[in-house]
Amino acid sequence: MEPSLFDAAEQDAAARVAPLAVRMRPRTLDEVIGQQHLLGPGAPLRRLVEGDAPLSVILWGPPGTGKTTLAMTIAHSTQRRWRELSAVTAGVKDVRQVVEEAKRALGETGAQTVLFIDEVHRFSKTQQDALLPSVENRWVTLVAATTENPFFSVISPLLSRSLLLTLEPLSDDDIRAVVARATTDPRGVDVTVEPDALDFLVRLAGGDARRALTALEAAAYGDLVTLEKLEQAVDRAAVRYDRDGDQHYDVISGFIKSIRGSDVDAALHYLARMIEAGEDPRFIARRLVVHASEDIGMADPGALTTAVAAAQALELIGLPEARINLAQATIHLCLAPKSNAVITAVDSAIADVRRGLTGTVPPHLRDAHYAGSQQLGHTGYRYPHDFPGRVVAQQYAPDPVVGREYYSPGSLGVERVAKERLAGLREVLRGDRDVVPEDVATGFRPRCTPAPPPHEQPEDLGQQRES
Repeated sequence: MEPSLFDAAEQDAAARVAPLAVRMRPRTLDEVIGQQHLLGPGAPLRRLVEGDAPLSVILWGPPGTGKTTLAMTIAHSTQRRWRELSAVTAGVKDVRQVVEEAKRALGETGAQTVLFIDEVHRFSKTQQDALLPSVENRWVTLVAATTENPFFSVISPLLSRSLLLTLEPLSDDDIRAVVARATTDPRGVDVTVEPDALDFLVRLAGGDARRALTALEAAAYGDLVTLEKLEQAVDRAAVRYDRDGDQHYDVISGFIKSIRGSDVDAALHYLARMIEAGEDPRFIARRLVVHASEDIGMADPGALTTAVAAAQALELIGLPEARINLAQATIHLCLAPKSNAVITAVDSAIADVRRGLTGTVPPHLRDAHYAGSQQLGHTGYRYPHDFPGRVVAQQYAPDPVVGREYYSPGSLGVERVAKERLAGLREVLRGDRDVVPEDVATGFRPRCTPAPPPHEQPEDLGQQRES
């Protein structure tokens, strides 16, 4: 027997035992909280629903941001048949069965079908290929949800036939609105939430409405939801943390100063506090990128690469998995040799510029590619690649700052070698030496002693490791 689209009696019966997050699921677009960039007047999703166009969409966003809700709203608002498959359990056979049913319904009654596939990134290429004819011919309106970057996890032909919509994590105000509705709507729970408990709920949610409602339901016994009830319900202590107040600034300050001080354990503690308190992880990633240059710099140039990679990984996979990437960057920065020579150098140069020490570019460095430049005196440039060591004496700085030294490398890590290299370069540039010394002419990569070949390893190495 063909199931109806939305049977009111069945819905009422299911609602009595359904989780709070399911009971509170919006029934219309106007009830949806957040995602206004998709739902505002003239926005893509609203045009799709109100225009009743059979256009397939891929919803990409973190958990609890409304992907399933929006899919059901599309079906409900347009009075289409609703079918749902999970990519975790469904196979090609299940997909083809739903498509055949949709084709039959379309031919017999004209009824269109919304096929919702949750976690579509878990479908193999073959399974995704099986969807193409139905999407191409519009036998179904595909609404696919994914928490993974679809450009990596969804095949290109399916992407090109669908509208890609990106959902954002709900804001703190959005989560508060979700909780407020759940405590006043007849479908929700008849409780009052204390202010500090509400703050904890917001932090706990981390932009995930489902997480907030699940925690609220677990603590919603009696007339009042307190912080203690919430802590017991979720088995998790509330982290006292004001994202707009002293705790925000104090904890990030402790985090950065622990990295600067090379205390990896303290730094990881502060990182964990910020993650657990719901701090914006992109803020943490930005601070790591800044710190990699501010307090490490050329002492370990790889620190910046690690920090940037962690920030990119965060954008790619999000929390909770990206906590590992943030921790790796934190550990790298803690263990790296420290130097503030980069920030000191650029700030010293900026200070001179602000004092008016600018001057004109020396004539031999000025642009000489156009006709008439020689008549203006733009001559005399000495091409470094024509000289030994690729360095030659000539003036590069404007007259007011000739001889000023902004960058002063330290003696730790790579900067130890860079210091020797820099000294040789400056001697040649100023004419005190003809050629950069051979032992520092090849660059400033750190010197290290290579490990002996395997055949030269001690025969009792295994015994040494065991002992």
